[in-house]
Amino acid sequence: MIEARGLTKRYGAKTAVDDLSFTVRPGSVTGFLGPNGAGKSTTMRLLLGLDRPTSGQALVGGKRYRDHRAPLREVGALLEARAVHPGRSARAHLLSLARTEGVPARRVDEVLDLVGLTAVARKRVGSFSLGMGQRLGIATALLGDPAVVMLDEPVNGLDPDGVLWIRGLLRGLAAEGRAVLVSSHLMSEMALTADHLVVVGRGRLLADTTVEELVARTRGGSVVVRSPQAQRLAVMLAGVGAVARPGDAPDLLEVRGAEAPRIGELAARHGLVLHELHAQQTSLEDAYMTLTRDSREYLTDGDSPAQPDLDAAPAGAPR
Repeated sequence: MIEARGLTKRYGAKTAVDDLSFTVRPGSVTGFLGPNGAGKSTTMRLLLGLDRPTSGQALVGGKRYRDHRAPLREVGALLEARAVHPGRSARAHLLSLARTEGVPARRVDEVLDLVGLTAVARKRVGSFSLGMGQRLGIATALLGDPAVVMLDEPVNGLDPDGVLWIRGLLRGLAAEGRAVLVSSHLMSEMALTADHLVVVGRGRLLADTTVEELVARTRGGSVVVRSPQAQRLAVMLAGVGAVARPGDAPDLLEVRGAEAPRIGELAARHGLVLHELHAQQTSLEDAYMTLTRDSREYLTDGDSPAQPDLDAAPAGAPR
């Protein structure tokens, strides 16, 4: 299990992690999400003892990382796949780590086979592609057969087959009872892989919930309607408090404020023909963008800052 308790990290005047608390439980994949600069990498470094928190606690398996006698057997982590001597072979790299922790050599061959690098095990790492480097980083994380696995952007550089493979691997690790924490910017993958989500922005916790709960609580779902009598239907929908905006075609409407069954009943009551009627569900990406819109460090021309929330606590107030 991974626990962050009131975790705070300041670098001078900048607060990178701000009173962050969450738990990653065994038997599940927890997606760790947030915009660039949200504090995800810093949090992972704190959990692994690479940085010391200004305040709060970072615990893995009930202990600080440095207090584990054989950390590789307790926690497997991938933060930077390229943190390997380029002149070493993949097997030599893993074997050197195995010897420091008393991991048998056969485990090296097991993880090389698990990540698909057996055929290139004796090649120098400096010749590896980005995807091969990622696979080696994952092999390193799994070397000690740990109960806790932490991976930072593990699908970077992987081709579609590799993405599918890592999805199955993560689900398999969780099914074995391990606690899995995965940082990613790929919302589509998190929607398919994660059981739970921890979302941060500007160092603070924004959400600690399931994928389904986050999507369900995000406003913005609409209903797509196609009808040869779209204009008449739009007028009738306005009469019941719904908003029907024209779509890309004359017979297409995007309706908000009324659910699909109610629209169908209204059309039937007035003898209107419908060629299409379906709810357009909010995706995880939509929900994530809505949740983090005030926490993004960089805005493009197409972005607009969110309107201020008049009910929110004033700046500097405790939350």
